[in-house]
Amino acid sequence: MQHISTVPILRSFDEAKAREFYLDWLGFSVDWEHRFEPNLPLYMQVSRDGVVLHLSEHHGDATPGSHVRVEVSGLAAFHAELTGKRYKNNRPGLESPPWGGLEMTVTDPCGNRITFAQGEC
Repeated sequence: MQHISTVPILRSFDEAKAREFYLDWLGFSVDWEHRFEPNLPLYMQVSRDGVVLHLSEHHGDATPGSHVRVEVSGLAAFHAELTGKRYKNNRPGLESPPWGGLEMTVTDPCGNRITFAQGEC
């Protein structure tokens, strides 16, 4: 078996808040979205610069409050971009953990945390 990629599934409850967080603030784009019928739960894929996430409103898909770690480059520039948007619900800082590197953790409207990490881990 050869690993090609990993795509975390994160639970979502409010489509408008999820779009505001992932699209408007984090700068991800919707690759595709699916509903079995109108007014049924949304399942969608968002991505940015090779980072791919699935967001699901389906009961049983993922657990609110999950934590995902994403290895990136250019973290300081990404941090500056986000803080420049002045998003009212999140003001992440840059941290230098004891094991080295640089990290920034954001929390989505469902309590899911994404730690963007650069360097040693």
